[in-house]
Amino acid sequence: MAERWRIKKGDHVQVISGKEKGRRGDVLRVLREKRRVVVSGLMMKIRHRKPSQKDPGGIIREESSIHASNVMIVDPKTDQPTRISIKIDASGRKVRVAKRSGTVFEK
Repeated sequence: MAERWRIKKGDHVQVISGKEKGRRGDVLRVLREKRRVVVSGLMMKIRHRKPSQKDPGGIIREESSIHASNVMIVDPKTDQPTRISIKIDASGRKVRVAKRSGTVFEK
């Protein structure tokens, strides 16, 4: 059975555990096979790349992935991290809803 993901690309999230705890950012990518997300400006790692015809190379800083269970979506109404539930709206579509405030998250 396909799992319903509560975190999507473009969501504003807060890290709830690990060395980046408390920091916020937007989701750049969702790696479903590994259950991980890439968040802008968090979990930065340094890569030493050799120059090629397309890339000048050098020392490059880039975001690394973080496990999806370590982030929570930030509710825009309360500006706090919140749990998400999946509900069916009046038109029959599945939507993501904040458990505390009832805010509907749409793309």
